[in-house]
Amino acid sequence: MQSKIHIRKGDIVRVIAGNDRGVEAKVLMIDRQSNRALVEGVNMISKHTKPNTANPQGGIIKKEAPVHVSNLMVVDSKGNATRIGRKAGSKDKLVRYSKKTGEVIK
Repeated sequence: MQSKIHIRKGDIVRVIAGNDRGVEAKVLMIDRQSNRALVEGVNMISKHTKPNTANPQGGIIKKEAPVHVSNLMVVDSKGNATRIGRKAGSKDKLVRYSKKTGEVIK
């Protein structure tokens, strides 16, 4: 069974631990199996590549590596990093809300 994760693809998150602490960026991908997220411009690594059709020169490419979701907090519309709760919204669907302000996060 996959666990519930407090962030979703497209959320703006703040990194709360590690070398990129304090950076706010967009979530590009979520891996539920390993509880990791790919965040734009965070945890950059250098990947050595051979020449291929996509990159005929080869060389060293900078790319993002996944970050554990425990090191990320969702940023609400007011720019505050906040914890996330779930409650019944319209038509008994669960909606996420900011525990700091109480507003619904879409």
